[in-house]
Amino acid sequence: MFKVLKLKENAIVPKRATTGSAGVDLCACIDEPLTIKGRGHALVPTGIAIAIPEGYAAMLYARSGLAIKHGLGLLNGVGVVDSDYRGEVCVGLVNNFDEDYTIQPGERIAQLVLTPVALFVPEECDSLDETQRGTGGFGSTGKK
Repeated sequence: MFKVLKLKENAIVPKRATTGSAGVDLCACIDEPLTIKGRGHALVPTGIAIAIPEGYAAMLYARSGLAIKHGLGLLNGVGVVDSDYRGEVCVGLVNNFDEDYTIQPGERIAQLVLTPVALFVPEECDSLDETQRGTGGFGSTGKK
């Protein structure tokens, strides 16, 4: 559970599309349609701020329908909202297709999933333990 503060009157409080949805939908809080040109990008406001419990983070993901049908994804792959952030949640969208796409006011543009995170402190060391994989990187466990 997290608290939602509407920063703008026309903001839509996030909700699940179905009872089994992993996350809640974030909606565009814009006054008029916003066109993202083909291969272009935009920062889209949601009109909300949220309070996430310590030990959790909100992960912002693309909506699969928008991605498959219209090429819209998140500009940074996955957005991360930290538990101590209290500003407006905005979604950086990128249009991966050549065709323009117009976002309508109130349109569902991304999904937010609340995820537990391990709050850790990095510790510098002189060496790492040995593993079977070792330093094998990209492709080292599958097709070459």
